[in-house]
Amino acid sequence: MSKRIFSSVEWRELEGNPNVAKVSTKSITYAQKFKEQALQQYEQGMSGAEIFKQAGFNLQVIGQKQPKYCLLRWRRQFKENGLGGLTDTRGKIKKKRIPRNTETDRLKWLEAEVKYLKAENAFLAQLRAKRAE
Repeated sequence: MSKRIFSSVEWRELEGNPNVAKVSTKSITYAQKFKEQALQQYEQGMSGAEIFKQAGFNLQVIGQKQPKYCLLRWRRQFKENGLGGLTDTRGKIKKKRIPRNTETDRLKWLEAEVKYLKAENAFLAQLRAKRAE
């Protein structure tokens, strides 16, 4: 993450842009539709700076290199996961998935978890013993 902090004027300017899903003092979340259009325009030969200027972004506010880095990241995400890769996942907590297909799957998962926790407890006990020495 960059070290820039948007002023209240810059923040309002970014918030008013229809290509921005949300903005904070430090980051911009771009709209899904804008990401898709930007990738299409990039594939047609437009530069990142041209795409962002055309979309109404002030490069002095977001940074001169930001379009290039955004497009590189979006292209990689699209290549790896398709359009679903462009969805913003920041702040979403992934829960542990306990298999519930069959009782045997659930039992195997729980046994593995118990084994892991026992190993973790043994390791912590060794650390406490070394610290006590």
